[in-house]
Amino acid sequence: MSPAEVLAALPPDPATRQIAYTYSEPLIHIEYLKDCMELAREQGAANILVSNGCANLERAGDILPLVDAANIDLKCFSETTYRRILGGNLETVLDFIRAARRCGVCLELTTLLVPGLNDSDAELDCCAEFIASLQPPVPWHLSAYHPAYRWDAPPTDSAALLRAAERARRVLPWVYAGNIAREENDTPCPRCGAVLVRRRGYRVDTRLLARPSGAPAPPRPCRCASCGADTPVYW
Repeated sequence: MSPAEVLAALPPDPATRQIAYTYSEPLIHIEYLKDCMELAREQGAANILVSNGCANLERAGDILPLVDAANIDLKCFSETTYRRILGGNLETVLDFIRAARRCGVCLELTTLLVPGLNDSDAELDCCAEFIASLQPPVPWHLSAYHPAYRWDAPPTDSAALLRAAERARRVLPWVYAGNIAREENDTPCPRCGAVLVRRRGYRVDTRLLARPSGAPAPPRPCRCASCGADTPVYW
């Protein structure tokens, strides 16, 4: 589809005019991405990037000013693992994440916990400390791994994943454990502690979230309906 065809397929409601660039690494097609994002901005649609962040700062500078929200993979905190196993570069990814924060992108990070590869307390502590340095801090998703394709390590133990999430919450306010059953991933208000978003499986309750109204186009920050504090939730 051409960028014009993508925009023509969006719904008319401004609250749902959003494009997520995901699945196959979108930065591979950065020229197409840029054309589509520029047209989306002109037409009041939001751009959401889901990426591994493996792009140098020059390329990041081309795309990040056009991004409204992003979820970036922080796959580990080992330069050796990035280079030898993943074929990437840790510092390049960290620079991309920092650049996204400087550009005001609504940012979240995701780490897939693979047993024996990136799940040690020391490495996860390094990830958490880096994320805490991105003021204000951003949400961190710790996801369970399941064997697939060429990687046959045992699946992530649910109890170990929950322990890792609880450990990260010592230094980060918003840590979520994913890809496991029955996990409660509520988002609390940073001021009063009220539950802003209650999640139970695929059911989501946002009754204590005060959604923004009017311009500008989404995503826009929400407020706590109990105390009025700014929240990490965007609408």
